[in-house]
Amino acid sequence: MTTMNLVQAVNSALMNAMAADDRVIVLGEDVGKFGGVFRATLGLYERFGPDRIIDTPLSEAGIIGTAIGMALYGLKPVAEIQFADFVYPGFDQIVSELAKYRYRSGGHFTAPVVVRMPYGGGIKGGLYHSQSPETHFAHTAGLVVVVPATPYDAKGLLLAALESEDPVIVLEPKRVYRAVRGEVPDEAYTVPIGKAAVVRAGHDLTILAYGAMLHTALEAAELLQTEHDCSAEVVDVRTLVPLDVETLAESVSKTGRLVVAHEAPRTCGYGAELVATMQEQCFWRLQAPIERVTGLDTPFPHTLEHYYLPDKHRIAQAALRTLDRV
Repeated sequence: MTTMNLVQAVNSALMNAMAADDRVIVLGEDVGKFGGVFRATLGLYERFGPDRIIDTPLSEAGIIGTAIGMALYGLKPVAEIQFADFVYPGFDQIVSELAKYRYRSGGHFTAPVVVRMPYGGGIKGGLYHSQSPETHFAHTAGLVVVVPATPYDAKGLLLAALESEDPVIVLEPKRVYRAVRGEVPDEAYTVPIGKAAVVRAGHDLTILAYGAMLHTALEAAELLQTEHDCSAEVVDVRTLVPLDVETLAESVSKTGRLVVAHEAPRTCGYGAELVATMQEQCFWRLQAPIERVTGLDTPFPHTLEHYYLPDKHRIAQAALRTLDRV
């Protein structure tokens, strides 16, 4: 076991995968000698060479299209999109081609592409480097979508994604790339895709979160406990598609109250799907309306980032509303 931050865990996963399987190829902007803008691919070029660590032009459509061709040929490409905000020129390739190859070929072909992209705010990157586009991918049939929140999960989910025969979108919360550390095995292991995790037990209400917002939810739970004697259960959704409805519903049914937190805009955000699903599954156990704590329905602001991003106080206030304490 080694203490790693999240970006080091991603790098360790890629090292393990490439050493074990020469079909694994990494491609993207500046992933080679530079090691990626966040250094997630640092050292890979020196170890595996330019045929397996490929610097691409500034063309997201080209990156995804090339990765699709590699996958159809039998390789296991990992395509890095430098910032999630940059994915849109390649969005047609993901939605119209990557997500549909198994369907359009009647199961004769698969497209085992892993698309990694740093997402979300928290680094003062402004409106072109801070967006949270998870809903676009979760709404696209044929894609698996995972969002790790810890170094252990970042490595395990990425290695699990590389075992899949279908395309997996891995959204990495760059705000906690270096802000969160944890014990991570040096060897390869997997974290099951499609399985949520209860990271803090509680009995008064449930908070659902994922990515960097999980850590904010844990801060809110601690605030609720120390200042309001309120016991909040915090569940890390981890996989948006396929969603672990059973684990989420078990928690919400137990506590009877629910707060959903994410940093994407509120309207049509993934939290709305969580709310609808929990309403369907747990209606007769709910004791209060479900609350959402989200980003704003505006482009991501540069100077007002601290106001846009949900913090522990906003989540705690939502929790108290479900308890009728405000």
